[in-house]
Amino acid sequence: MTLDTTSPPRRRRAGGRAGNTRGQGPAITQPPWVLSTYHDAPVEPLAEDAVQAVHEGAMRVLEEIGIQFLHPKAVETLIKAGCKVLDDGVTVIMGRDFVMEKVALAPSEFTITPRNPERALPIGGRHMVFGQVGSPPNYSNLDVGRRTGDRKAFRDFVKMTQYFNCLHFVSGYPVEPVDIHASVRHLDALHDKLTLSDKVMHAYSLGTERIEDNIEMVRLAAGLSHEEFDTSARMFTNINSTSPLKHDWPMLDGAMRMAARNQPTVVSPFTLSGAMAPVTIAGAVAQQTAEGLAAIALLQCIRPGSPVVYGSFTSNVDMKTGSPAFGTPEYMRATQISGQMARFYNLPLRASNTCAANFPDAQAAWESAFSLWGVVTGQTNMVYHGAGWLEGGLCASYEKFIIDCEMLQQMQHYVRPVPVTEADIAVEAIREVGAGGHFFGTPHTQERYETAFYQPFLSDWSNYENWEDNGSIPTEQRANRIWKAILEEFEPPAMDADARGALDEFVERRKREGGAPTDF
Repeated sequence: MTLDTTSPPRRRRAGGRAGNTRGQGPAITQPPWVLSTYHDAPVEPLAEDAVQAVHEGAMRVLEEIGIQFLHPKAVETLIKAGCKVLDDGVTVIMGRDFVMEKVALAPSEFTITPRNPERALPIGGRHMVFGQVGSPPNYSNLDVGRRTGDRKAFRDFVKMTQYFNCLHFVSGYPVEPVDIHASVRHLDALHDKLTLSDKVMHAYSLGTERIEDNIEMVRLAAGLSHEEFDTSARMFTNINSTSPLKHDWPMLDGAMRMAARNQPTVVSPFTLSGAMAPVTIAGAVAQQTAEGLAAIALLQCIRPGSPVVYGSFTSNVDMKTGSPAFGTPEYMRATQISGQMARFYNLPLRASNTCAANFPDAQAAWESAFSLWGVVTGQTNMVYHGAGWLEGGLCASYEKFIIDCEMLQQMQHYVRPVPVTEADIAVEAIREVGAGGHFFGTPHTQERYETAFYQPFLSDWSNYENWEDNGSIPTEQRANRIWKAILEEFEPPAMDADARGALDEFVERRKREGGAPTDF
């Protein structure tokens, strides 16, 4: 294979920190690419018998009420596996023994390897990985206000996702590029993602043509044969149930095709407590569990052992308006309880960094901080919407993206183990300083001061007078400056020229053929 000379000839591990052709240095100083793991015990709100009670509730939903599968092949597959179907032809009744047998086939941990194997991600166990905001129809920044999503903004967010080492995978579209026709949007969008990033990729399960095209594009970008591709996880998809109690055709079709190719599916019921799920948190999590396990059981029928993730998206609504609420105490508890349920079934867990705020302000920060606290203390393995989410997922914010990455870096720093060696306990340093002294100049401090504490790139720790002298710049304006500097110095990662050529050729051919059918 030959090297694509249009891309940098070396692979950059630290996003935009290396190779700044303007010679101005990096936009920020950030920690290196590191995969974090949990070392503390998780927060578990429910006692063992309460976890069993939620499980029992989920099993009763599956056995007594059933889940609708709006895909004939899914229904046919489940009938062949021994499930019953009601007279409507779509509501499937599953016995608990069947469900637990199928769920047990799914791996508790697996690895997704993108086109750059140095970016491989372990999923499950005590691992934690983050992706950026996905699927909002709008974007915003301080310069232009709020706009409908377009390809330029889409590419900007992909670049920032590649740049930040605290982001490990590229979720769905960070903003919907509405200016690309829906029939070929998946082709241009994934092409952009695959050429602007070398991290793990998500593909939407939105019908046959889109998922098949995306599978082929990921395979070609990695330079793999079909056999090599099917050997292990190379990409992933996410499906949402149409809560309550329904899985629709496009997502089922994509998920089944992914499972047949041994590619992971994250099953994330959209259970908003008080609207699409019971108003009680325990009831909402029980419904979430039933909907999730039903699809997971189906995928194990398609290919036993195919990788899956138990997805949690349970939050509550504003009972005065019906609007979704995020970053709430209920969201934190639901996420922690979902962690208990995922561990009960020995499955990886997905949750999200969410907020309902309309601007990157204090509300956005505290709601995302609460979301992240639930995510981390519940020991989530895959964190969706990690950076940039506003308006309950309706808007991707440039400034919020930067603010969130600051919080993600701090959370990843927080979960690091605390060393407790004799040198760390520092009795001799305490003896040296004695009563009334200070530790600034001691050898113990001098040897460690550069790496002892987390250093933020966005926070302003100056005193009031210095802050005022420097222009009294609030957080969102500092974030505005940072994202501009990141985009200014961004360089795409290296890509094999043969793989790039095959990818380009496939996309052009599929666009000539019309892409995916649409209603307009």
